[in-house]
Amino acid sequence: MNTSVAAGAAPASEPASTPDALAEQPIARVRRGELEYVLLGTAHVSRASVDAVHALLEREPFDAVAVELCEPRYQSIRDPEAFRKLDLFQVIRQGKAGLIAANLALSAFQRRLAEQFGIEPGAEMKAAIDGADARGLPIWLIDREIGTTLKRAYHSVGLLDRLSIVGGLGAGLLTREEVSEDEIEKLKQGDLLGSMFNEFARESPPLYDALIGERDRYMTARLRQHASESTARRVLVVIGAGHLAGIERELTAQNEIPQPLIEKLSRLPTPSRWPKWLAAAVFVAIAGAIGFAFTRGARTGIDALQTWIVFSGGFAALGAIVAAAHPLSVLTAFIAAPLKPFRPGIPASAFSAGVEAWLRKPRVADFDSLRDDVAHWSGWWKNRIARTLLNFLFVTLGTMIGSYVAGFRIIKNLF
Repeated sequence: MNTSVAAGAAPASEPASTPDALAEQPIARVRRGELEYVLLGTAHVSRASVDAVHALLEREPFDAVAVELCEPRYQSIRDPEAFRKLDLFQVIRQGKAGLIAANLALSAFQRRLAEQFGIEPGAEMKAAIDGADARGLPIWLIDREIGTTLKRAYHSVGLLDRLSIVGGLGAGLLTREEVSEDEIEKLKQGDLLGSMFNEFARESPPLYDALIGERDRYMTARLRQHASESTARRVLVVIGAGHLAGIERELTAQNEIPQPLIEKLSRLPTPSRWPKWLAAAVFVAIAGAIGFAFTRGARTGIDALQTWIVFSGGFAALGAIVAAAHPLSVLTAFIAAPLKPFRPGIPASAFSAGVEAWLRKPRVADFDSLRDDVAHWSGWWKNRIARTLLNFLFVTLGTMIGSYVAGFRIIKNLF
């Protein structure tokens, strides 16, 4: 098994002169058995990366093109209007609002970088797909779904690192710093997810492994799986340059059977039960405190009940207000939050966001402009789809804060 790395190096049979498009581009060539992988490291918002993809496809013969995409992201490139098919009510009902919001935050970070230089995010992947189509080459999708990666990352770390993940997504929306094209090219030293979470990923081995290391192993296994089902002898692999060294290493050393490894790395973590037990214990304690208050007199009990309603409902309603929700969505949050102990599993945020989606049904224009709107923090309040997701998130946060504040005040007043 042979491996070699060169910045824009040509095969031995090619002329010594290197096209400018490939100069200083991170390229590795790995031979595994009779199959040669040509790994091209890219920055996902780089014009030079697009040129490098075109140059390699024009310069060298390939039997297949592999791209750092999963099926949903591939379909979004194939069908830019795929968001029109988004069933917002279904997203809310299935509790996927947070995941959709995280995906949009990630795309917003990428889009804001890309729009500075007039290039579409993921343009190098589109160039690879279009180039493969033009040559009649099969396209291999090798990346893991972003939702799986974020869930595995979130559950692999402790509370502080989880806050770092949420903070990284939020920072991607709020930061207004512009970067130079040279700095964009430096993204080729890292990965989009790794860049978004910056120091957090580097300082937390479990987080880094979930964002980068696991995906290196997963993409290598996918490459090997595709290879076992193909007669390809030369494959162009277009990946973020942060994965180039890891995939090169894995192609050299990985010997596990691909399918079991893929299944293992795709498995969603089992949710911890202690948060649910803690929440249940808190509500039992609060209910017990309210019941105990009534033993001290009707007035004391009514005061405790009012405290619960005002604070749990009030903070939930405040969350809806922050999301600029419709007044009826705000009222729904206020009513639904205090009833949480009587309807476990159905959050007040789902009721409020559902009312918001019903009263302010997304228009075609909202679907068309969603990706552009969320590239700027103010666009989240402008777009009806994004605003409904914000409603879900902020009401969830408000309900949680309000419940703890109410419980603390009730117990404090009793003792």
